[in-house]
Amino acid sequence: MERGLGARKMLDYSIGFIGGGRITKIFLGGYKNADISFRKVVVSEPDEKRISVLKGEFPDFIIEPNGNKAVAKCDIVFLAVHPPVMGAVLDEIKPVLSPETMIISLVPKFTIAGINEKIGGSARIARSIPNAGSLVNYGYNPIAFGKMLSIEERNKVISILAPLGECPEVPEEELEAYAVITAMGPTYLWFQLYELQTIAEKIGIKRETAKTAVLSMAAGALKLMEDNRLDSTLVMDLIPVKPLDKEEEYIKSILRSKLEMVYNKLKS
Repeated sequence: MERGLGARKMLDYSIGFIGGGRITKIFLGGYKNADISFRKVVVSEPDEKRISVLKGEFPDFIIEPNGNKAVAKCDIVFLAVHPPVMGAVLDEIKPVLSPETMIISLVPKFTIAGINEKIGGSARIARSIPNAGSLVNYGYNPIAFGKMLSIEERNKVISILAPLGECPEVPEEELEAYAVITAMGPTYLWFQLYELQTIAEKIGIKRETAKTAVLSMAAGALKLMEDNRLDSTLVMDLIPVKPLDKEEEYIKSILRSKLEMVYNKLKS
């Protein structure tokens, strides 16, 4: 059985998403894939094209244009907008938020204290950094909790995120680092793996088996990294022929410079 999957489960509270972009679509898709339902799901999104796509994929959910205040009346409110519009969104929903509402921010840069200050100072807030693997219930979504959340409320938040994959509790000050490593991390790998698939087909592996070969190779490589009996030097010495050996340091230098730049921007 895949992680997060099982018999259909109904979670008896309403959830809402402010923002109907990629992350919201990933989360809703993950819940659908895991056969998880809620009493009510509301999504607020101003873009008509996105609204049309969401309505087509999730016909049982309420998708509203500019329905931020409707979302704010849900039991659980996900903030899934770009940082530049976060301040305006918080100003808009502040008057309609209930003291019992729990807010889960998926937005980097905005701290729990900063969000709390914008909406009144006593809100129940958690922050999480979402991961694309949540779409297939193999996400890695680290979470940090605000002081106002009780143990029971924290467990409730975890019960919402758990069907999407792992959701370890981490210090809030580490969340931007996770944004660079786990949220953006697949983009550092996918283009290379898809290119290997293309090359495999070009040099003679049949199309229907090229993808299987690449996926199996990647899974085995990850298992070797996971084995605590082997350190990184031993793992990387298992294969004697390294076609990219001379380029490795250059590739690593690109990763270091680019990712440090992105991290510093998120923390500024």
